[in-house]
Amino acid sequence: MPPGPQGPGGPAPTEVPVCPRHPDRVSYVRCQRCGRPACPECQRPAAVGIQCVDCVREGKKNVPTPRTAYGATVRSGRPVVTLTLIGICAVSWILQLVTNGSWTDRWLYAPVLGQDEPWRLLTTTFLHSTSPLHILFNMYALWVMGQFLEPLLGRARFLTLYLLTGLAGSVGVLLLAGGPSHQAWYTAAIGASGAVFGLFGAAIPVLRQRGLQATQMVGLIVVNFALGFFIANIAWQAHLAGGIAGFALGAAFAYAPRERRALVGWGASALLLVLLVVLCVLKYASV
Repeated sequence: MPPGPQGPGGPAPTEVPVCPRHPDRVSYVRCQRCGRPACPECQRPAAVGIQCVDCVREGKKNVPTPRTAYGATVRSGRPVVTLTLIGICAVSWILQLVTNGSWTDRWLYAPVLGQDEPWRLLTTTFLHSTSPLHILFNMYALWVMGQFLEPLLGRARFLTLYLLTGLAGSVGVLLLAGGPSHQAWYTAAIGASGAVFGLFGAAIPVLRQRGLQATQMVGLIVVNFALGFFIANIAWQAHLAGGIAGFALGAAFAYAPRERRALVGWGASALLLVLLVVLCVLKYASV
């Protein structure tokens, strides 16, 4: 016969261990860190035994986030920003083809258009000529430089570098266009070349700061810049301005003191943006 109820002097009933996160689940497996029961859903493998999800989460808070030499979070996988920019340019180029140029006309930049529609100075960097060679060269260069710079600088600073140097390229076209009496004032400038040259320019101080040779990068910039004087319809002005802006911003990112990295980097970005806006205002005010 089964034993009857224990009297006051009998053993105390044993409490059934349940998972704190799932009280309806019995678990005799306990976390090696806090000792609480953990159901199979809440168990995580540890160096010895298992830990509960709460202890694993708490442990991660105390582990410093790995960062690059420039303060960016170390990330694995493909350069997301670079691929996104390439995707935007590719979709934009397809729209240019299927709309018979209306997409191009809507977003392209020429100095005559910039005063009333200043956003064109940036949107034009996502357009390209109908020749596949134009977009293929720029996107290949963006892919190569993006794989190098984006992991080092981080997504936010890389995107800032790309957009500001693209904008600088358009500002360079404006400053060197003369005025309404010159043909260049009415000539459209499209393409990501200003931003690409900005990445080239930024790579020089980054390479030097890391103790690597920048001679090949300088040679690549010189050769591609020289092509603008021998091949028609290439805006060498955008290449020049984008490269200079990229070099300056890359130097700020690379040589900023560790304790003031964010202040110097974002301060330099803001200063460059203000400078570009002021140059545009002064140029349009003078014509």
